[in-house]
Amino acid sequence: MNNIKLVSSKGHERTTIRVGEVTFGKDFVVIAGPCSVESEKQTLAVAHAVKAAGAHLLRGGVFKPRTSPYGFQGLGLKGLKILVKARQETGLPVVSEVLDTRDVSWMCEYIDVFQIGARNIQNFSLLKEVGRARKPVLLKRGMYSTFAEWLNCAEYILSEGNPDVILCERGIRTFETYTRNTLDLSAVPAVKELTHLPVIVDPAHGTGRTRLIPPMSLAAVASGADGLTVEVHGNPEAALSDGDQALTPLQFAEIMRKVFSLRAFMEGLN
Repeated sequence: MNNIKLVSSKGHERTTIRVGEVTFGKDFVVIAGPCSVESEKQTLAVAHAVKAAGAHLLRGGVFKPRTSPYGFQGLGLKGLKILVKARQETGLPVVSEVLDTRDVSWMCEYIDVFQIGARNIQNFSLLKEVGRARKPVLLKRGMYSTFAEWLNCAEYILSEGNPDVILCERGIRTFETYTRNTLDLSAVPAVKELTHLPVIVDPAHGTGRTRLIPPMSLAAVASGADGLTVEVHGNPEAALSDGDQALTPLQFAEIMRKVFSLRAFMEGLN
């Protein structure tokens, strides 16, 4: 990995990234919210619920890259305005995915953290554009990406002058079909050996099954992850996208209680 210069752990102190009231790389940060912003009522209800349960940032998709062109594609600008209202009411900074280089500059007015999804990890023009935007970037691992490929994508962002990159393990594609993806928790300690950037885990996309999210969330804490990102919906069965992996607010609150307890226990061991 000699070509990874800015991302490499060699010669660099661990990166910390302040967003709102928390610091990635120092605090254990939880990002939560619906897969898709479907309506103002739905999003505001979820935002207040995850805030009460201990979430630090609100996630919500407004541009949805779907396998089928007939699936729900998101609300676009209307969705961003809903997220802004949710931020105003709860104080939660907003994380949302960007798909197109043309959307980066104007989305900066609405969001606090850009998300680059697994499908766009090697969209190098987009990586360069968010690298010039000076907003923190949540960079998800590609479903077929090696560590070297993932870190090279982060290198694109840093090379454009943006040092604030948060890596996210979200599962990789294997021959297993029971789960949506195979959540590679070995990536957390392994990648933290290779880079100074914070690493969080997405157990929702990593498994695709609601019942597996609680144990994988705890396993992510035990692996040394710097945080979690999970999907929460008021009525998962009626969700327009990813309902099978969305938690209800009550389920999320219960997981957060266990996650923060485990995190506190582990800190006491150090």
